[in-house]
Amino acid sequence: MAYQEVVVKKPLPLILLPYASLILFFAVWQAVVQFGVIPNTLLASPSQVLATFVDKLTNANPDGATMGAHAWTSIQEAFLGYLLSLIVGIPLGLAMGWFNVVEGLFRPVFELIRPIPPIAWIPLTVFWFGIGLAGKVFIIWIAGIVPCVINSYVGVRMTSPVLIQMARTYGASNWQIFTQLCIPSALPMVFGALQLALAYCWTNLVAAELLAADSGLGFLITMGGRLGRPDIIVLGMICVGISGAVIGFVIDQVEKKLLAGIRR
Repeated sequence: MAYQEVVVKKPLPLILLPYASLILFFAVWQAVVQFGVIPNTLLASPSQVLATFVDKLTNANPDGATMGAHAWTSIQEAFLGYLLSLIVGIPLGLAMGWFNVVEGLFRPVFELIRPIPPIAWIPLTVFWFGIGLAGKVFIIWIAGIVPCVINSYVGVRMTSPVLIQMARTYGASNWQIFTQLCIPSALPMVFGALQLALAYCWTNLVAAELLAADSGLGFLITMGGRLGRPDIIVLGMICVGISGAVIGFVIDQVEKKLLAGIRR
């Protein structure tokens, strides 16, 4: 008999609770600024941030680019760095988790580099790549590759020894065990790496755009600080947060679909 998932409906108050929480948050924020609890020179109100957002859709002043240009620049940089971290980090972590030779070759170097904050690479990055797109992508890649390697490595190591021994008993080769048993077993941890790497990449986006950038959400935040414009700073922060949340939601939905297919 086919398994049928039981869907439990949430009570209406629980459904509305997140929306009420957001409304309360923005209402308190607006009141705190409007009534002078926090000076307007230190924090912009939600209404001011919204007005700045609408203005920045078509107005390049005072930072030299519209909102769309900033967002597109950051998306390019973050996407390329994130994609490279997945392409390099996940296969490397999987291979390190199963093949002793690969672990022996790469783990010492990885453990040496891993504790170094991505922002510490900025001076060398300027020497190597200049101040263009490549340098920013490198910083984001450095940030994203660490969780990809660690999660993939741990995912393979968590494969059931009983299943591995059973596969060996039935004559499976080392490569067959790796590809048909270890990798599927590691997928939940790999998808966890996708979420963590995304968070690391977006967190370091601002640092990457400190490389003499002329556009990007991180540059927008930096310029807001230089110009003494809290509304621009908060606008950049919110855009970074919303963009990361949307991408994270997409990854979460892909994970659910793929893992559901595997479990069937």
